[in-house]
Amino acid sequence: MTAEPLRVLVTGATGFVGSRLSPILLEAGHDVRAMTRRPEDYHGAGTPVAGDVFEAGSLAEAMDGVEVAVYMVHSLDDADFERKDAEAARNFARAAADAGVRQIVYLGGLGRDDQDLSPHLRSRRQVEKLLGATGVPVTVLRAAIVVGAGGISWEITRQLVKNLPAMIVPKWAATRSQPIAVDDVIRYLVGVIGNEETFGVTYEIGGPDQLSYVEMLQQAAEVINGRRVPVITVPVLTPGLSSHWIRFVTDVDTTTAKNLIDSMSTEVLQHDFSILEVVPGEPLSYQEAVRRAIEEQRTS
Repeated sequence: MTAEPLRVLVTGATGFVGSRLSPILLEAGHDVRAMTRRPEDYHGAGTPVAGDVFEAGSLAEAMDGVEVAVYMVHSLDDADFERKDAEAARNFARAAADAGVRQIVYLGGLGRDDQDLSPHLRSRRQVEKLLGATGVPVTVLRAAIVVGAGGISWEITRQLVKNLPAMIVPKWAATRSQPIAVDDVIRYLVGVIGNEETFGVTYEIGGPDQLSYVEMLQQAAEVINGRRVPVITVPVLTPGLSSHWIRFVTDVDTTTAKNLIDSMSTEVLQHDFSILEVVPGEPLSYQEAVRRAIEEQRTS
């Protein structure tokens, strides 16, 4: 990250990633603006500013004087999320261009462009393109499952492991993914913010482990419970049925669960490692990411 202090706008400042990113940027000496629809209720790091990506007219004041805008918005809790996320990205891109923003940083999703992507991952690609459509350089970090306390994908894993002595899983649970610790996501975001070398570049980020969803459940169970759980794979659980089952066992919203599960039949692995040239360092293992997530939840 540039050593020069920047004015950085963080969207999703109250969310899983944004709430971790803002204090680190503030500690580094940057002027952090935390965009929220209800600034009067914001108590996190940075200066709260009112803004709603679905209300184009609300963004001009939030963007005023901003040099870097970090975009971490999604509508996975809405069945019409593809349309809504496209609308939000268009609004944000226009406002950033009008305000003279130098860089947009976007946390997207892993997956090769030549794959048959799920609606969720296809939407992430569309958002990438729309954010860059008005000429502001976009730096994209593509990640798979992000492991950390409060993350939706992690909460599904944690609660399944905690609440079930054994599991019946669909055949797509054998699909491989490349989970990454939220600490590493933050480290990579910090490393690209304001870094002109990264303007207009897409990077893939991931942890060192390529694991199936079954393996992730088993390794999480080892950390949480000290033992693996029996897992039986069956061919009949569709994403829709799986999401209702997850809703029964966990407190994750059914629509959000279904939109995430739709993506789990797509293998999402890191193939490009050029991010390590920009932000050196060995990422945390999956088990270490799980340990940190559990410890954070235990002490919070």
